[in-house]
Amino acid sequence: MQFWPRCRAKRPYARITQWPDVKDLKLLGFAGYKAGMTHVMVDDENPKSMTKGETIAFAVTVIECPPIKPYSLRFYKKTVHGFVLISEIFAKITDKNLIRKTSLPKTEGKEPESFDMVRLVVYTQPSLIGLKKKPEIFELGIGGKDVKEKANYAKELLTKEIRLSDVFKEHQFVDVHSISKAKGTQGPVKRFGVRIRQHKAEKTKRGPASLGSWHPNRVDYRVAHAGKMGFHQRTEYNKLVLKIGNNPKDIAMKGGFLNYGIIKADYIIVKGSVVGTRKRMIKLVEPSRAPKPPQYTINTISLTSKQ
Repeated sequence: MQFWPRCRAKRPYARITQWPDVKDLKLLGFAGYKAGMTHVMVDDENPKSMTKGETIAFAVTVIECPPIKPYSLRFYKKTVHGFVLISEIFAKITDKNLIRKTSLPKTEGKEPESFDMVRLVVYTQPSLIGLKKKPEIFELGIGGKDVKEKANYAKELLTKEIRLSDVFKEHQFVDVHSISKAKGTQGPVKRFGVRIRQHKAEKTKRGPASLGSWHPNRVDYRVAHAGKMGFHQRTEYNKLVLKIGNNPKDIAMKGGFLNYGIIKADYIIVKGSVVGTRKRMIKLVEPSRAPKPPQYTINTISLTSKQ
């Protein structure tokens, strides 16, 4: 019952409906493709840490983040039914790969006189890193105090290519939104952690002992049953950014990452694991409830990816 409803995601990338309230005028998110895991050796520089001044090892995740391009700028008006799209300004798009995803707009919108919210629509460029994927189109929130300032800032970005270093910096927290691995149909033991019954149990061992009460005469939805597992949208809060690199040679290894390949573009190293399979798009967002980040200095990065 920790996650309910237990439904599968509609798309292989996360959907974000709420963006954090940031006063700085900047984009609030970015996207990348999960390459794999490795480990790093770092110097602990936290004054209150038990391992202060020592060299410790971390398991980390490497996410390759090729530059993203603006697609359009959307203007919303607040009504009793929520925010409603009232206008959209499109960028001059010359990317042929985007035609595989959607039909390009033929008309140009105008900026309305009054609006309550703006969102920048961007798309990824997986072809730059050799992935045979269609570009993904999604919205990004914009930080700032005034809506007019956000709109002017976003209109300047319509003609530019956005890089990872323009949005995030090292030694900060990020929230990671992703879709988990799909595991197919699984039984109640793996799916819900039901205890395996003894060998003299009636009918089955790997199943619940009771399907519920006699009345009401139906099986409640809380009873553990077999079913589809995985491919759920999940959010991990406050993942520490250890390194943002723009030179792929710094993390190059023979043969590249397992089932992924060689890093060819900008990359970000995040402490710990990240939900999802290799080559899946990961959304990185400004933290909504970040504490003070710890300080580490990377000594070496392992050149062998975890399997």
